[in-house]
This record gives sequence, structure tokens and C-alpha cells, in this order.
Amino acid sequence: MDEKTIARVFDRFYQGDGSRASAGNGLGLPIVKRIVELCGGTMEVRSELGAGSEFGVWLGCIL
Repeated sequence: MDEKTIARVFDRFYQGDGSRASAGNGLGLPIVKRIVELCGGTMEVRSELGAGSEFGVWLGCIL
């Protein structure tokens, strides 16, 4: 993903790849990020253009 897409990937209704615009509505990642945050966790993305992307989810542990 390019920097513009990375900056907006968690925005509702944003679809960075226009070729798949009819296959979804751009809500999946924002919903997942919100659920993770409600559980006290964090979510981030790292990406290298042409090489791939990694999404990380960290959840705290309550003992």
C-alpha cells in the first residue's frame, strides 16, 4: 500500500484498491479496529509497496 492508503486504511467506507470496489463496502477493518479498541487493545498496519502488508493486533491481558 502507498502512504495515502496506509493513512486511511482504517477509515469507514475507504477502499484503497478501486478494482475491488464492488466486492465490499469498506467497513471490515474499521469494525475490527473498533472491537479491538473496545477490548483495550491496539491495531496497526505496516506495508511495503509491492511487497505486502502486515496487520497487528495487540490485546492486554487481565489477570
